[in-house]
Amino acid sequence: PYQFTLKNENATAALATKLAGIAEPGDVIALIGDLGAGKTSFARAFVAAKGGDGEVPSPTFTLVQLYEFANGDVYHFDLYRLEEADEIFELGIEDAMSDGISLIEWPDRMGAYLPVERLDIVLGIGQEEAIREVELIDRGDSWADRLAKAFPDG
Repeated sequence: PYQFTLKNENATAALATKLAGIAEPGDVIALIGDLGAGKTSFARAFVAAKGGDGEVPSPTFTLVQLYEFANGDVYHFDLYRLEEADEIFELGIEDAMSDGISLIEWPDRMGAYLPVERLDIVLGIGQEEAIREVELIDRGDSWADRLAKAFPDG
């Protein structure tokens, strides 16, 4: 795993931008953390880096927000309100996972449907409110080489 202490929201945005630069269609990125840990802030910066205008509402009520870009679509899922794991199929998750990049908040709600091949981003609040402790965990092979190149110092 790769571990970072991010001093503020700008540092979180910089990490999201770096990861957006190496993410590819079909990638699944699981955003893990408590309420207020910065999952939506990370997603907002990621979408902006892909070409968004910064208007990235939290999909808490819609459960999924689609951003269409020339270089590939980004699906932002917020599964906090998901009651049954199989409800994800009503959200078009299969299309997202084959054609686009999926950012998934509250991925534990997917149960056994969460793909084995993914990048876990674990966000935690640091010793001060603005600080975030972040861990990147590559699950499967597809992220290992990309992360090693993006973060050669570990």
